[in-house]
Amino acid sequence: MALRKELLKSIWYAFTALDVEKSGKVSKSQLKVLSHNLYTVLHIPHDPVALEEHFRDDDDGPVSSQGYMPYLNKYILDKVEEGAFVKEHFDELCWTLTAKKNYRVDSNGNSMLSNQDAFRLWCLFNFLSEDKYPLIMVPDEVEYLLKKVLSSMSLEVSLAELEELLAQEAQAAQTTGGLSVWQFLELFNSGRCLRGVGRDTLSMAIHEVYQELIQDVLKQGYLWKRGHLRRNWAERWFQLQPSCLCYFGSEECKEKRGTIPLDGQCCVEVLPDREGKRCMFCVKTASRTYEMSASDTRQRQEWTAAIQMAIRLQAEGKTSLHKDLKQKRREQREQRERRRAAKEEELLRLQQLQEEKERKLQELELLQEAQRQAERLLQEEEARRRSQHHELQQALEGQLREAEQARASMQAEMELKEEEAARQRQRIEELEDMQQRLQEALQLEVKARRDEEAVRLAQTRLLEEEEEKLKRLLRLKEDQERYIEQAQQEKQELQQEMALQSRSLQLAQQQLEEAAQRKLRQASTNVKHWNVQMNRLMHPIEPGDKRPTTSSSFTGFQPPLLARRDSSLKRLTRWGSQGSRTTSPSTSEQQKSLNGGEEAPISASNPREDKQDPEPEN
Repeated sequence: MALRKELLKSIWYAFTALDVEKSGKVSKSQLKVLSHNLYTVLHIPHDPVALEEHFRDDDDGPVSSQGYMPYLNKYILDKVEEGAFVKEHFDELCWTLTAKKNYRVDSNGNSMLSNQDAFRLWCLFNFLSEDKYPLIMVPDEVEYLLKKVLSSMSLEVSLAELEELLAQEAQAAQTTGGLSVWQFLELFNSGRCLRGVGRDTLSMAIHEVYQELIQDVLKQGYLWKRGHLRRNWAERWFQLQPSCLCYFGSEECKEKRGTIPLDGQCCVEVLPDREGKRCMFCVKTASRTYEMSASDTRQRQEWTAAIQMAIRLQAEGKTSLHKDLKQKRREQREQRERRRAAKEEELLRLQQLQEEKERKLQELELLQEAQRQAERLLQEEEARRRSQHHELQQALEGQLREAEQARASMQAEMELKEEEAARQRQRIEELEDMQQRLQEALQLEVKARRDEEAVRLAQTRLLEEEEEKLKRLLRLKEDQERYIEQAQQEKQELQQEMALQSRSLQLAQQQLEEAAQRKLRQASTNVKHWNVQMNRLMHPIEPGDKRPTTSSSFTGFQPPLLARRDSSLKRLTRWGSQGSRTTSPSTSEQQKSLNGGEEAPISASNPREDKQDPEPEN
């Protein structure tokens, strides 16, 4: 995570350098070239397909820093491996891009910084700047770096001078949060803090501080080292880092002669002087012991302390001393900021308490003034009350005298009142007696009224019942009248029917008479024939007799004929009586004449004529 933050700081400068129009966006072709260079310098395998796909030409236009971050994280930063590349080459690439646009060197040669020194100060600035964009260095870190550079040149500067110098820079830049890298470089180029130091001295100091902070060189210098095989002594240039102690043939560090790895199991010991060598010490590792000799006791003490510090860092798992110190300084600044905020809050709270106290004092003074006014008013009220009491007492004494006089008169009046009250009590008793009698009479009257009301209610009920009966009788009368009218109508209809039936009977009688005459004629013919036949049967024919005629034979044989006629008439009469039992009296008379003067009985009559409607009860 720390390596990613450091790389992002340098890449941010490269991205802003490509933003020519200062719009926060960079063209895709420029980002494509930048990504390709980052692949190369970070020793990451190239992914040309993803590169072409992500940065192909289309209508989307330039890409902002937020739009570039996903590709940067996925295809570059996530693949970076610490130790697989040279960070100085990476920083040089980003510095080259940003210096072309933002860093301006004085054309007259008055600049104190060379391009290499400016690059190293830029790296130092990135290392010590805050993790916020745009990148700035807080005044505490500026002061720390200035002290480092000045101490490397054996110069000292007072705190007041540094604060004044930083205030001037902040005022010139119109910022209060810190200095940008270009303001920081301008501070060195102007030479206001260098006190006439030459460019070479400044360059050496910057290089030393760069090695210490960026390359983690804890200490470097010449030491005598004893060989492992030939056991001879040779002078070497040593560089101490948290992970190892390297030695070279010269201070240019071009010919590396060896490396002593350091870990938590290593130790450093001071050795006594021997074989003409003094200020000796040794570094013991798990596989070998390295003997060395310093120029003096102070150098030996510094070297042993530095090596012990490197061993302690390895034991604690820390890779950089100054990163740890930077983090501690940042934590201290945050603590100071918290303490300052707490102090300001406390001061604000105290100020509020002071204001509250002053307000309460003012309220107390107002209360005291009000109390004094109240006391004065109370005294005035007391004096007024006393005067009023005195006046009231005098008035009461006068009223008391008047009351005594009134009491005497009242006693006389009371006696009269008592006599009047006795008379009133007697009158009241009489009135109470009268009231009791009146109440009894009233009760009797109420009872009579109640009885009368009950009788009236009973009469009302009886009247209602009578009215109901009358209504029922009226309804019955209406029903009877309706029934009578209906009966009369039925009677008329029956009379009409009877007239029709009598006419039909007359027609039937005529038809019967005609049929009877026909039958009588036929019967007489038949009788004659029968008589002839009977005569023939009664007188058998003999041979030689003549056949007698019917008209001349048996002329005196009448009884059988009459008997047969009577029997025929009886049958006709019986048939007629069965067919017309509902005939009228005229029809009966006709039957009587047919039956030889005998009256036929009427077996049926109209039941409706015999039925009589009951009279309604009144």
